This record gives sequence, C-alpha cells and structure tokens, in this order.
Amino acid sequence: MTDKSNFFSDQLGSLRRYTGHIKYSVNRIGGLHKIPIKISKIFQREGLVGIANRFKKIAQMRENNNYPAWIRFYDTVTDESRIRMRGMMNHFHSKPLISILMPTYNSKSEWLIKAIQSVQNQIYPNWELCIADDASTDPQIRPLLERYAKEDPRIKITFRKKNGHISESSNSALELASGAWTALLDHDDLLSEHALFWVVKAINENPKARLIYSDEDKIDENGKRQNPYFKCDWNVDLFYSQNMFSHLGVYRTSLLKKIGGFRKGFEGAQDYDLALRCIERVKPNQIHHIPRVLYHWRIHSLSTSQTPDNKPYAKLAGEKALNSHFHRYNKNARVELLGHGYRTHYRLPKNEPLVSLIIPTRNGLKLLKTCVGSILEKTTYRNYEIMIVDNGSDDPGTLQYFDLLKKKNNIRILRDNSPFNYSALNNKAVKLAKGKIVGLLNNDLQVISPDWLSEMVSHAIRPGIGAVGAKLYYPNDTIQHGGVIIGIGGVGAHAHKHMPRSEFGYFGRAVLIQSLSAVTAACLIVKKSVYEEIHGLNEKELAVAFNDVDFCLRLIEKGYRNIFTPYAEFYHYESATRGYDDKPEKIQRLEKEKKYMKQRWGNKLLNDPAYSLNLTLNYENFSFAWPPRVEQI
Repeated sequence: MTDKSNFFSDQLGSLRRYTGHIKYSVNRIGGLHKIPIKISKIFQREGLVGIANRFKKIAQMRENNNYPAWIRFYDTVTDESRIRMRGMMNHFHSKPLISILMPTYNSKSEWLIKAIQSVQNQIYPNWELCIADDASTDPQIRPLLERYAKEDPRIKITFRKKNGHISESSNSALELASGAWTALLDHDDLLSEHALFWVVKAINENPKARLIYSDEDKIDENGKRQNPYFKCDWNVDLFYSQNMFSHLGVYRTSLLKKIGGFRKGFEGAQDYDLALRCIERVKPNQIHHIPRVLYHWRIHSLSTSQTPDNKPYAKLAGEKALNSHFHRYNKNARVELLGHGYRTHYRLPKNEPLVSLIIPTRNGLKLLKTCVGSILEKTTYRNYEIMIVDNGSDDPGTLQYFDLLKKKNNIRILRDNSPFNYSALNNKAVKLAKGKIVGLLNNDLQVISPDWLSEMVSHAIRPGIGAVGAKLYYPNDTIQHGGVIIGIGGVGAHAHKHMPRSEFGYFGRAVLIQSLSAVTAACLIVKKSVYEEIHGLNEKELAVAFNDVDFCLRLIEKGYRNIFTPYAEFYHYESATRGYDDKPEKIQRLEKEKKYMKQRWGNKLLNDPAYSLNLTLNYENFSFAWPPRVEQI
C-alpha cells in the first residue's frame, strides 16, 4: 500500500504542477468546459500515468523553449478563432484601408507568390497591395504580377522603366497607396494571417497612434518558423541601438508623405531612416507595439535575416541614418557601428559636473580597498568625490584605512551608527553631497572599464533621463546585473543573470544601451535634483530590498526614463555587505518588503513595458511564457 500511495502521490503532484498550463492549452483546442471530458478520455485510454506523462511532455517543451510547440498552443489560427475575429471586426468603429508596399526586383517566383498570397489570406479584408517592380530582368516576373493584378482588383502594380534600388522603388509603391495606413512587406517575406486584424484592432483601441510595430520571427526555405523576437514596447534608446521597429512596421500614410517617403542614399536601412524621421514628428505615446508575431522574415543565403554580413552596406547605411537623425536633432551625439548593433556616444560638456560617489560600508576592509582603489586607479573621469558612509565599523584595520583616506582631498568619511538601513544611509549622504550628480555604489564593486563614469554621466545629464545603471559581473565572468526586469519572481530580477560575459543575450539586449524600468542601486548614477525631486529611496517600507526598483518606478511615474548601459562594467561581489536573506528575521523582512511592492505597484509588476508579455516571469533568461500574458482569441 505504501508504494502505491507514493506512486499516486507522485502522479497527482505532476498533475498539480501542470494543471494551469493544460487549462490554457485545452482552451486553444476546444474550451475550458471540455477539460474534464478530455482528461476523462485520456484516463480511460492511458490511466493516471498517461495523463502525467502528457503533462510532463508539455513541461519538457516549456523547459526546452520549444517554439513549434509554442506556436501550436498560442499562435495558431483555427476556424473558431477566425470566426471570432470576424465577429469582432463587425464592431470596429474604424475599418481603414491598409496599403501594403512591396518593392520587387528579380524576386524568386515561389517566394513572391507566397508573399502575395499571405496578403490575400488576411482575415481583415480592407487592404490594397501596392507592388513596384524595379525593372526586373527576369522575364517571369511581369506576367506573374500582371496575372495577380488581373485576378484581384486590390492589387496595384507599377513597372519602373529604370532600376533605382529599393528606396526609389518603395517610393513608387507609395505613390500607388490610397489607404489611411501603410505597411511594409518585403517581396520574399510573409504576413501572418491575422496581421492586419491585430493592426486594425490596435488602431481602434489607440486612436492617437501614428506608428505601429509588431513582433516577428524568421521562416526558412521549408516554411519552418523559428527565432521569434518578442519585443518590448516603444524604447527609443533600444531603437537607437537596433532597428526594433521593423518588422511589421505600419505608418500613418499622411505622415509618410509629409516626410517625403524613403530617402535615396540609405539603401539597406531605408526603413530605419524612414522610422527615424517619423519619430521626430510624433510623441512617444503615439508609437504602439502589438505583442504578437505578425511578420515572418525569410531566411535564405542572401538575406540579412540569415546574417547581417550578407549586406554590410545595410549596417553602414543604418549608422548613417542614425547620425543624420542626431544631426537634425542638434544633439551632441555620435553613433558608432558595432558588430551587434549601434552605440550612441553622448558627449560630455566642457566643464564636467562634479559627481558625488556614495559608498555605504561596515568594516569589509578587503572589499572596500578593492572598490575605492579601482575607482582611484582606473576612472578617467576626473571631477568626482567619494563619500564613504561608515555604518558603525569597529574593525581596527578598517578604521585605520579610513584615517588614510581622510588625507585625500576628494574623499570624505561620514560616520552613521544607526541600524542598517540602506535607503536611509544613502538619503542622508545625498543631502551632504556637493555634486550635481550622485552615484550610489556598493562597497563590493570593482571597476573594469576606465570610462565607466564618463559613460554613465553622459546619460544622466540627458534631458528626461532618471537613473542610469551599469553592467555587473560575478567574479567568474557571468552576468550579475544586466538591468532589472519587473515582475520576474514576483517583483523584479536581473536580466540575463548568470549568462557568460561574452554572449550578446536576447537579441543583443545584454550588450546594447536601452531604457529599462529599473536598474540596481549597487551602481546607479542620477542627477541630485532628480533624486531629491522624488524624495530619494524609500527608507520607511524598503530599508534593504527593492528600494532601487521602487525608486526607478517612481522616476517613471514622474516622466523620466531609466537607462542601462553595458559600457560601464564592474565586478560585483554581491551581498558581501549585508549578507544573504537566509535567516528567519531576514526572510520575514524580505517578505514584508515584497508585500509592500505588490501593494504599491499592483499590476505594473506584471507588465513591464521594457519586456514582453510573451516572455516568462519565472526566469531571467528571456525564455517563452507558457502561457503568454496576451489576449487569446
């Protein structure tokens, strides 16, 4: 009896672990009301072991980030969902004509046909396909296009007499457009069947929108979808690092015509240049992201989807487009092309502002000497002071070290014997700081990149910027902090944690400048006036944990953006000062602080705009969410 009890207990445990996922999965194939019937049938055929094994298979798909399985459960259009979408369209207040621009040149017939058919298969019917053939020399192309135009009056075609490359041919397609909105489609790519449905739904729900973009994936020559890019909401700093807007990019047609369409001389990055010139004329809240894969980017030997090196001129054109944008903006910035994206250098003023670096400590002589020594020896930015907040040190060696530091002109020692309260210690120090910029630093840091402070200050002084965070590594050269993703683990966790230092991360996001909802206060730079504007760290409810997350979220409430830069690098000997939350009183305190965060921020902890609803809240590795937190139809 004991063995049988243990067996059934194990199987029931498996059932409990995967029930939530199965409910969602069953909903995709027949509705929640059918769950008991389906489980009953499986039980009759295979018994309890069979049910548990099926659940375990799903768990394995989840653990392996199985995209085909994810598509099957959450991104497959069924007859039932088509009916529901068409029913929803009947209630759309606005049903605009969508003009889809498709420049072509010597297209592979098979892929061109599939691209056209992906438009014809749209659930939303009010579209026109505007095709501009750029003087193709392949004799098959013209009759193929003429046939489709004859069969479907929604297809418009112009045949250019002279090859002008993609910018000019795109403008020829734009001249055909009569829709209120314009979408871009390459001649070898595909639209998802429900792409325009979700676009028009977004237009109805966001009437102020002027630019719309979606998630995307890649599709190989055999039609297999792979490598989905689940994007964040509009993130201008990430956009300056990579063209996250394309694909699918949808524009107000009047806006495109107002800026003069595509520009010659930016071929290969003509869509990047187009979007850059558009964002100069709209507000950030007029750029809308649809968190769904609406575009399939064809992988083949000559495509940049296979490798950007196939078209090196495209990356150079992107650099040119970005520098052109900053020149128009009169911003003191310069863009550099990297192998994995772009880096924007924001220049410092001639008279560099004084920075007050605040380092709380209690004893920890070895760590503190490493931290302070690395700052003094490596930092190229010269105008700074170090404020060491001594929280009751009693180690003779540490006190002797303080006496040595006091002799330096740019170091101050502040004594504070109150009970450890990280927030309060920093708040008191900021009041005494002489600098216009303040930096919160843990005493267990070690500088890696000499220009770390120049890089962080260059962002902190930008208009509209709140906190600036650095990239921190464990001593074994894996990532400790690559920014904070809100909601992971309940409140927030560090992006790309434990990933090797040499890796680029999720679509380059471990190595690119970007806006994030929060960064760690283990190394945080911010203007003193901004710090004081929101009354610093919360020393009442958040004495130890989550005070940095709360601080950053309050900055966003005030209209600031928080920046993560991977070009300020440190080693971080994490939790060396306060230790780990492994004792009963520490666990109790941590749970109390976590409860406060959930009460204070509510649903904002479930929908980080710098993350994706299609990505997990269980891990820091950008793996898929099972199920995603998007509406299922």
